[in-house]
Amino acid sequence: MVLFVLLFLTPLGYAAYLSLFQERLIGGTTFVGLDNYVTALKDPLLRDGLLRVAEFFAIQVPVMLLLALLFALALDSGLLRLAKVIRLGIFVPYAVPSVVATLMWGYLYGPDFGPFAQLGRELDVPVPHFLSDTWMLGSLANVVTWEFVGYNMIILYAALRTIPGELYEAAAVDGAGAWRIAWSVKLPALRPALLLTLLFSVIGSFQLFNEPKLLQTIAPDVIDSSYTANLYAYTLAFTGQQVNYAAAVSFLLGLVIVVFSYAVLITANHRRTP
Repeated sequence: MVLFVLLFLTPLGYAAYLSLFQERLIGGTTFVGLDNYVTALKDPLLRDGLLRVAEFFAIQVPVMLLLALLFALALDSGLLRLAKVIRLGIFVPYAVPSVVATLMWGYLYGPDFGPFAQLGRELDVPVPHFLSDTWMLGSLANVVTWEFVGYNMIILYAALRTIPGELYEAAAVDGAGAWRIAWSVKLPALRPALLLTLLFSVIGSFQLFNEPKLLQTIAPDVIDSSYTANLYAYTLAFTGQQVNYAAAVSFLLGLVIVVFSYAVLITANHRRTP
């Protein structure tokens, strides 16, 4: 509890304190109450960053969770050869630091030096400009999906291993095949684990930072300082020296994450209620 207070609650309280002040040329640091929050609510850069992240969530998370679910079901089926090797191979990208993964994919995406571009020139076929404004969100989604499919797969696979074998035996006695068992036994049992992975994905999506920050160096015309809300708060604090306003933006981002996560929980519980 002492560590929790010192390392989490104290910095959080200090950030909340900073968000109530404003640094002015005349008068120095002045208490402004909720003015920073009012300004943030009207800030078009913050709004656009949040909408972009919401779009990213809608594109990336369904694909990632569907792949993780398919891999988990395939591994649990017992029909795959070298299942341990396949499981490790799918999980390994999660062990790669996000900075390294982004640098690697940034090289692959490169329009001049990337292997995709070089192969396209050799074969004289058009290759999408992965770092263009049209493709950037999908390119970021691909990087994050590559990183986290294995992590979510492990959660779902662990949940599958806890299902009692008696349920499978009863379903088999009733004449259910492999597909019917997966649909009627495994998927209902996976709902809590799927909800957990979805909540983690909500938090991770709205905190998107490393990938756009690193790709900004090779695509500065596409990724600006407010491309995501997290990147915007970072730029305000460490580039614009607007620490107080950045604290307010960060708290609003946290509030959005809480509201969005709560909405997911309410929706999931409502669907489960007969």
